[in-house]
Amino acid sequence: MVTIPLIHLFDRRKDDQCQAFVKKVVTSRLFHIIMISTISLNAFLTVLWTSYKIRYRLFRVFEISEIIFVSICTSEFLMKVYVDPVNYWKDGYSMLDVLIIIIIFIPYLLRKIKGEHYPYLNIAEGIQSLRILKLIPYSRGIRTLIIAVGQTVYTVASVLTLLFVLMYIFAILGFCLFGVVEKGDMNNWGNLAAAFFTLFSLATVDGWTNLQEQLDVRNFTLSRVFTIAFILLASFIFLNMFVGVMIMHTEDSIKKFERELMLERQVTLMEEKQVILKRQQEEVESLMKTQNNVGKSFSELVEDFKKTLRHTDPMVLDDFGTSLSFMDVYLSTLDNQDATVNKLQELYYEIVNVLCLILEDLPKKKSQSLEGLEEK
Repeated sequence: MVTIPLIHLFDRRKDDQCQAFVKKVVTSRLFHIIMISTISLNAFLTVLWTSYKIRYRLFRVFEISEIIFVSICTSEFLMKVYVDPVNYWKDGYSMLDVLIIIIIFIPYLLRKIKGEHYPYLNIAEGIQSLRILKLIPYSRGIRTLIIAVGQTVYTVASVLTLLFVLMYIFAILGFCLFGVVEKGDMNNWGNLAAAFFTLFSLATVDGWTNLQEQLDVRNFTLSRVFTIAFILLASFIFLNMFVGVMIMHTEDSIKKFERELMLERQVTLMEEKQVILKRQQEEVESLMKTQNNVGKSFSELVEDFKKTLRHTDPMVLDDFGTSLSFMDVYLSTLDNQDATVNKLQELYYEIVNVLCLILEDLPKKKSQSLEGLEEK
């Protein structure tokens, strides 16, 4: 029995034209705008849905909008699976879309199976707020931040582990010092769980003065040293370290994102330049053929050809000058020339700035020298 791998079956698809059309629709800018607008409108209606008065007045509007939203999301899922049924399941953002679609259908299934009065139905409706996460695949900026957060997982985990070790040490110490049964603060330091929660409040510097006052009332001599030491270590060192790591990785991801955008723009410009060069070569070749057939002089044909150009850099010399290689070198030379001129202008501005600073200092030096002569 001959077995054929699943991937080869998809390679033999006979609907290439339809697949290409659907792929063009899914990747088009208009489709992205429609999806972003639909998700944003649904999120806004979800906010209005939280008001019972508005929900009662616009009940039918909410029903219709929900049907439209579910239909659009389901259609998007089916179209993407149709375009690439194998690689779709390998993409993390595609898995996020699948998870959100499952979440969307959970309340409907619970109503059908368990009824309207099912006690956990409110939880299923509450997690519908996750549907706004469908905006992530359509926003490169958000994806960049998510990548930055993902890159900091190991470092952040190390920082949080150190913070947990610090809190563990101070929790045991605080329990032994301030959790005494006779005269201790049993609410905040009576057990290890309460001590951890109290230390978390101290780490976030939230209401730490009230906690310290409760220790001062009980006359604990080491309480202030304990509080100050923990706040310095936890808040000013570990939490700031956590924030610094996040900022560093976020800046790196943003710089990488900007470089990718710049490369995409350069690729787009190169493609446009190639199109212009090919069109120019074809028109020049037809011009040369016309010269042989019509009998006009080359200069006359060049003038006629310049009138048909749609850009401001007509470079028509001869057969060599109209070749793609020559035009590519010529345009690259112009780019280098522009870059050199820009650098010279920046250097000129720096020289002018330095001269201005020198001129500003000259009157001061002259006045100081005059004052010195008068004193002598």
